[in-house]
Amino acid sequence: MQKKSFTILLIALAFIIVFFLSVPILKMFVGVGSDKLIETIKDGEVLASIWLTMKVSAWAMIFVLITGLPLAYIIARYNFPGRSFIESIIDIPVMIPHTAAGIALLTTFGDTFLGDFFKFFGIEFVGTEYGIMIAMMFLSAPFLINSAKDGFRKVDVKLEKVARTLGASPISVFFRITIPNAKKDIINGALMMWSRGLGEFGAVVILVYHPMTTPVLIFDRFNSYGLSFSAPVAAVIIAFSVVVFLAVRFVTSKLK
Repeated sequence: MQKKSFTILLIALAFIIVFFLSVPILKMFVGVGSDKLIETIKDGEVLASIWLTMKVSAWAMIFVLITGLPLAYIIARYNFPGRSFIESIIDIPVMIPHTAAGIALLTTFGDTFLGDFFKFFGIEFVGTEYGIMIAMMFLSAPFLINSAKDGFRKVDVKLEKVARTLGASPISVFFRITIPNAKKDIINGALMMWSRGLGEFGAVVILVYHPMTTPVLIFDRFNSYGLSFSAPVAAVIIAFSVVVFLAVRFVTSKLK
């Protein structure tokens, strides 16, 4: 009897959180209506913002795959002074308010020495896609790095040592042994980072208002025209994100 009561309690509590997570999304599509959704899908500005958001978020993810995987591997495999400090630095962006992150990025890469340094190479962060990318990367990179770190820690060190004794180079071991065995966590982290980047608003809107990502466009239309003009855009980006996310999940599950 106690076990049954406990199970009922678990189901009831689980239902509450599922309700709050799912109903707003379902209500979004029901409340908007098919006519407005179709009209919004045909809106060139909306499509351009969706493409920009997905493209730049993907570039941010690729950048962190190239630079973040080595960092994750170093943390997972080596003990060195300051390791805990570096892990804390990685986690900080997740905890700070996103608008504060935007201000931090603006004061670092705006009209500053670093900003002028990157301008010398033709890279500007204020009002450009580079700015959108760095804002997305700053706030979503921890998801990929931490997931990859956990994946590397799960890989048996003996596998790497055996490969080395058989003559494989360290870089060969990394790409042919370590990464393939940690790919599940790496892929999950990459998907989390990419999807988190899609929804980034606070840092992006401070650093780059134009060109508009979809979250900024939703905010702009809500401020200018109200809920009736912003809700369809929100519904469309949610639909696009879910479809792409499920498609990538399906493909990656087949690769296991």
